[in-house]
Amino acid sequence: MTEKLSPFHVGILVYMSQIGIIVFTLPRQLADYFGTNGWLVLLPGLLLTSFNIYLITLVYRLGDGKPVFEIMERSIPKVILYPVYLGLCAVWLLFGCMIGKKYVLLFQMLAFPTTNPMVFKLALDVLLFLLLIKGIFTISKVATLFFWMTFWMYFIFLWFLPSFDWVRLTPFILQGGHDQIKGAFDLYSAYLGYELSILLFPYMDKSKKSLAAIYAGNAFLSLIYISLSLICFGFFSFGQLKRLLFPLLDMLAYIQFPFVERLENMLYGFFLFLILITAAMYWWGAMEAMRRMIPKLKIPVMVFLLTVISYCISYIPKTLDQVNNWILHLGYAVIGIAFGLPVLLIALLLLQARRVSRV
Repeated sequence: MTEKLSPFHVGILVYMSQIGIIVFTLPRQLADYFGTNGWLVLLPGLLLTSFNIYLITLVYRLGDGKPVFEIMERSIPKVILYPVYLGLCAVWLLFGCMIGKKYVLLFQMLAFPTTNPMVFKLALDVLLFLLLIKGIFTISKVATLFFWMTFWMYFIFLWFLPSFDWVRLTPFILQGGHDQIKGAFDLYSAYLGYELSILLFPYMDKSKKSLAAIYAGNAFLSLIYISLSLICFGFFSFGQLKRLLFPLLDMLAYIQFPFVERLENMLYGFFLFLILITAAMYWWGAMEAMRRMIPKLKIPVMVFLLTVISYCISYIPKTLDQVNNWILHLGYAVIGIAFGLPVLLIALLLLQARRVSRV
């Protein structure tokens, strides 16, 4: 029997693909862009991502679970599709690369300020290479293991409840922000990762539970984001939250034990597991697109080439601001793919169904 991803593993993959480096800056971005009680903006974000997931599930139903590349190749010549595949491969590869580079720069800044960050980036890319050559089923099992290894960290939020004060939220709604349109795109990039579920169709168990698992993974991520942001808005004052660069790390620094010093550095290391899966899923998506262009190339060779290309490109942005700029603009492209690809596939499937009905 062919191995299939269970609905539980699909939900975990969606969640682990979404959560990443953005958690360290999300509360500050909400306060900066949207002002007081900016955490409320996360609710429309949940609705918009759920609508996008609905488009993805509609593709699954109309196409009867067929691979998305096969659907496109039925109606569009491969000569035209090759630039599309190349674009998908480049965007997903670079987006995963910059997510990893941002984590490495933060890690170097917090723990090893005198060490070249590209040494850590090389170690991260080697881990990604070893993970990708094993395929999506191994990635899903590793993602599940990493999920349980990091799940306990969410209970740390309870530590801050005694210091939480509703007065700090203020009675004002979305006042004191700026550049809300830019902020909306920046915020939406925090949800990205669910769109890769459109590539999981051939690997999923063909049941409604698998589609429901995509919604569940996205809903769980939204719950984590809302809980984290709400606690930060009630733990810090609004003015403090706008000035703090990494509110989550500053909040973790308040946790003190007699036998552990600088607990936030240790906890930051656990986020490596989340970053690994997020980057691995985007690289896996890039690999899937590349396989349609060069089907005869062996997977280890293909992954090695992608890893080398990614590592070389990661030398270009030197500072954290430059990496953030890359992530911002690549995020625009990923958002376009997240909505544009399902719409294109739905249009192609409707045209194919009309042709069949005429025959």
